Amino acid sequence: MSKLRLGVNIDHVATVRNARGEGYPDPVRAAEMALAAGADGITAHLREDRRHISDADIDQLAVIVRRRGRPLNLEMAVTPEMEAIALAHRPHAACLVPERREEVTTEGGLDVAGGHNRIAPLVRRLADAGIRVSCFIDPDLAQVAASKAVGAAVVELHTGAYCQAVRERSPDAARLLENLKAAAAEAHRLGLEVHAGHGIDYETVGPVAAIPELMELNIGHFLIGEAIFIGLGPAIQRMRALMDEARAVRAA
Repeated sequence: MSKLRLGVNIDHVATVRNARGEGYPDPVRAAEMALAAGADGITAHLREDRRHISDADIDQLAVIVRRRGRPLNLEMAVTPEMEAIALAHRPHAACLVPERREEVTTEGGLDVAGGHNRIAPLVRRLADAGIRVSCFIDPDLAQVAASKAVGAAVVELHTGAYCQAVRERSPDAARLLENLKAAAAEAHRLGLEVHAGHGIDYETVGPVAAIPELMELNIGHFLIGEAIFIGLGPAIQRMRALMDEARAVRAA
């Protein structure tokens, strides 16, 4: 079984910075520290309302990840503005996500099936520019098939419902994990690379990381929060160790 990659989302370093309108903490510095601690790539979501990551952050992140030879995964809404920014920076990957101004964080997957006619041309233009496109979707087989149909190379499965069920000790957790496994297997069968993310912490990472089709996890909020107590480097290293442990147990 291949090593599972870890993408670290540094959005909420910018959230803390923006709370005071100061220049610190600097999300670009956090990205450099994350890479030094063992992250395989950096994820950042440039929202339409710029509530955390800014255009200047993306400018700088694009430079440092190229210098270090690591990928930048730009999370973006399906809009002409975000398409223009992606085409200007040409990140390694662009993850298409739903976005509503009133939400605190991304609350569900992108409805790729319902938005085919809008999403497919965008995917094609990004792919033609050499950008690897993924769709952030709920673990639903119809959305997996739709992601393949619009030309995406990757799907990222929304793990939020499963992780929340685990934290609440809900009996739904087992069913939700099975949904993730089924969606990952189907995506792999269709030739899509499979990623996962949202809400993952030390408690929930093991069962997710053990899903054999997964190639990458993208984790942010928990790691930034844990960094307050133990530091960003140790938080990432602990997550990396738990991912590797789950992978090793699954392969045994």
